[in-house]
Amino acid sequence: MWTNSRTAGASLRILNHLHHCCGHTGWRRGTDGRYRGLCRRMSSSGPPWRLLFFGSDHFAVESLKRLTSSCGILNVHPSLLPRWRGPAPIFHTILHGDTVTGVTIMQIRPHRFDVGPIVNQELHQVPEKCTADELGAALATKGAHLLIDTLTTLSERLAHKRNQSRTGETFAPKISTSMCWIVWEEQTCDNIDCLYRAIGSRVMMTDIGWYFFKQWQTVEYHSYNPYLCCQIPLRTMWMGKTIKLLDFVGKCHITLSDQRRRPAPGSVSYQKESNTLAVCCKDGWVGFKTVLLKKRLTAADFYNGYLHQTAEGLFVSKKRGTEARQIRENSTL
Repeated sequence: MWTNSRTAGASLRILNHLHHCCGHTGWRRGTDGRYRGLCRRMSSSGPPWRLLFFGSDHFAVESLKRLTSSCGILNVHPSLLPRWRGPAPIFHTILHGDTVTGVTIMQIRPHRFDVGPIVNQELHQVPEKCTADELGAALATKGAHLLIDTLTTLSERLAHKRNQSRTGETFAPKISTSMCWIVWEEQTCDNIDCLYRAIGSRVMMTDIGWYFFKQWQTVEYHSYNPYLCCQIPLRTMWMGKTIKLLDFVGKCHITLSDQRRRPAPGSVSYQKESNTLAVCCKDGWVGFKTVLLKKRLTAADFYNGYLHQTAEGLFVSKKRGTEARQIRENSTL
């Protein structure tokens, strides 16, 4: 799952809380030069836990094995397990239009992820039109509080832990740019809206951005600053070229001159009043204010500079675009 400044900030807040409640905090440097946190409670009063381990490199493997066999390891997962096991639960929560999600505190089991017993769990209502980044920030904060609550009552929680149900299991594979391509013939307005809020609106921090964040813990995201962050926009094909679709405005209501003729999926209509490109999908029209071709273009710029000068007023899905290009090439042989 991608991390933004707000979710990373929640992680820093929980470390700060643990620093105050644990008494002594130390840091171990891993083989990659990064520091891993070790938080050890020195007094006998308070929660029954003794060690909080933060480690992800190969050097930590033996320590993790020993902790698993003797103490057990807890994991904070941003979904209501067993729904959305895997690396991208928040993305799939938004993509599939879930109205309820949550945070799960679970024990880790060797060899398989996200299958261990549930120690604590809390529901979270997904706000309407919420993006993946917004939901991730909310769940990060809720997960931090839930972890503290779990640790302070750990003996009781472990005594009442429960195995995950075998019904309702779903997997949340990691996201990739291949998911950004819109299939106009198959996806509805709601499908495209969910896809945009899940991935098209997301901002991923670059390596340079992470450097500044780790130095000062303050990085503001700006879509126009490619050095600090980059977006993963929705994509389509037009005349054999990739077009990135930006500034999604949702469902559009279009009045056509010929109401009896249904436009083909992918048909593009420029709406001058709202400066929007409306695109026909499976059950209606969706709008975008900006596209990225050779450069960033407003809807008016794209219409006047490209769309208005050609009879090709159709966005096509990547698969169909490949097939059409092959047909054109074969016809010239």
